[in-house]
Amino acid sequence: MTGQARAARVRRMRTTAPAAATHRALRDRAARPYVLNGHAASAPALPGGLYLVATPIGNLRDITVRALEVLAAADLIACEDTRVTRKLLEHFGITTPLTPYHEHNAAEARPKLIARLAEDAAIALVSDAGTPLVSDPGYKLVRDARAAGASVTTLPGASAVLAALTLSGLPTDRFLFEGFLPAKDGARRARINELKRIPATLILFETGARIATTLADLAAELGARQAAICRELTKLYEEVKRGDLGTLAREAAQAQEPRGEIVIVVAPPDRQAELPAADLDALLRQALERLSVKEAVAEIAAVTGESRRGVYQRALALAKERDHDR
Repeated sequence: MTGQARAARVRRMRTTAPAAATHRALRDRAARPYVLNGHAASAPALPGGLYLVATPIGNLRDITVRALEVLAAADLIACEDTRVTRKLLEHFGITTPLTPYHEHNAAEARPKLIARLAEDAAIALVSDAGTPLVSDPGYKLVRDARAAGASVTTLPGASAVLAALTLSGLPTDRFLFEGFLPAKDGARRARINELKRIPATLILFETGARIATTLADLAAELGARQAAICRELTKLYEEVKRGDLGTLAREAAQAQEPRGEIVIVVAPPDRQAELPAADLDALLRQALERLSVKEAVAEIAAVTGESRRGVYQRALALAKERDHDR
């Protein structure tokens, strides 16, 4: 079914469904209970649509009352790992059915969710922790739901990205969330080099197994920038280490592998020095390996602050050299 056909179907259902049936469906959703601070409560009526629900990143008391109401009243909760989300629901006495939606099954699961939305179902989308759509395939579901004419709304809340940024003590006026760097050494160092000149605080996710290697690469490529390593945010053993990248890298190399979720926050460059032609060419060559000329020019101009016209001229020249050598 095409996006236009799904949208038409949703509109027909909303305009032709009997009012009594709609009210009955809302009452059924509202009848589902949840527990807050040991007291039973009932969720209010919930119209059909897609609800993007932020969940705690550690401390369960960071859940919002609105999030509990939607999770309890929804017809279905789409989540990364049903085992993780089920623990959250059990804590608050919520029995809403769960269905997996993650990067490995998204292509197959997404059309089924869109079909349920076309039937005026209320579906909540959550990640394992924090705000959905950050480092997960949720944006594609939002895109297709909107294309199908379904209502989409968000319930903001916990976010490891913003929690780490505000705890870091580093500039917050401009930041870039990079997520996970590439796992392979060469690709990781190349990507760090591309990020080097971005005039913003950098926010990265990392695992305990790779934290020492990543910090060493960051120190080698970015120099002695100030940084913060934020681990187990909002949990009992929350930890924030601050220092320059070199010092943090040496400490990580000598320490045991840390456990828990880790966010790295790196200060922006001190100043934007004039970019040597050789460095500009190197950045462009890397970008042209994975992007079109137009896309590469836009990315490198944004990263370096160089004029788009000058970058475009160099990109054309390098693209011709590449094509000639092939």
